[in-house]
Amino acid sequence: MRIDGGMPSVLAGVPAAAGALERMGYDGAWCGEVNHDPFLPLVLAAEHTTRLEIGTCIAVAFARNPMSVAQLGWDLQTYSEGRFVLGLGSQVRAHIEKRFGMPWGKPVGRMREFVLALRAIWSSWQDGSPLRFEGDFYTHKLMTPAFVPEPQPHGQPKIFVAAVGTAMTRMCGEVADGMHTHAFTTRRYLEEVTLPALAEGLDAAGRARGDVQVCCPAFVATGVDDAQVAAAADAMRQRIAFYGSTPAYRAVLELHGWGELQTELRALSLRGEWARMGTLIDDEILDAFAVVAPLDTLAVRVRDRFEGVVDRLMLSLPAGTPAATVEAVLDEVRGSRGIG
Repeated sequence: MRIDGGMPSVLAGVPAAAGALERMGYDGAWCGEVNHDPFLPLVLAAEHTTRLEIGTCIAVAFARNPMSVAQLGWDLQTYSEGRFVLGLGSQVRAHIEKRFGMPWGKPVGRMREFVLALRAIWSSWQDGSPLRFEGDFYTHKLMTPAFVPEPQPHGQPKIFVAAVGTAMTRMCGEVADGMHTHAFTTRRYLEEVTLPALAEGLDAAGRARGDVQVCCPAFVATGVDDAQVAAAADAMRQRIAFYGSTPAYRAVLELHGWGELQTELRALSLRGEWARMGTLIDDEILDAFAVVAPLDTLAVRVRDRFEGVVDRLMLSLPAGTPAATVEAVLDEVRGSRGIG
């Protein structure tokens, strides 16, 4: 079982943050693509750590092309000495077309090709085989010696793909090394929807469950006393409401019989009534999506929530939590039973 942390994307803060995560016992560190590039921080993280796995969670695949991502991945894998994990996500149509100005369509098929194209490019660099990838969305057939990077002994980077719906999840089972679930999920959704869909993909490709790591970010509301836990829980209600207003995540709510909540939250978001949205997240919904507990009992609650359903857990504790406390929580979460 592995426990990962989040890493800042502001470059000046990366060396200290990455070093601290490694010293506290985290297994990996993920950098997301929000308002900064997700790859640049990983260069600094690799430079200032020695064992920490580093990766993107996520980089927007459809804002790029497989060749440019292949070069980034190859260089990061080389510089980190085999510690890089490429995490990709599709984003949604509006962002791809209106923010990045790139084409959208058939995201599951496009993502499958993206992964397979990456592997074809890396294989051509690794063993000198001709590059002959032709798909419906991407074609890569030209690779002259001048454009082949130096060989490296660490193998191809692992590729994780973000998935919420069953079709993308099945695709992860067929071709990916790992899958990033969304934090807006519940244990019931993981057990009844995510893992069965993943198993279908694994079966179709003749793969075993151990061939794909399931990585899940944990929603946590914690603190040293009841007042801090309550404040964290209120903030988490707002966060759950924000994600719950998104149509793409409605299926998670519908599984629990809360589908109409998404309609209400969506209407409030369109009117800009953000504060009111959090009031619709009652204790039952909060507990389904988040682990709410003081720091001294948090580890047991986290382990009970995720044991047996995920292989990697992204667990971030409040800023300012003493390093010794973080280490103790991580050790207890792992426990003798483990998670995966």
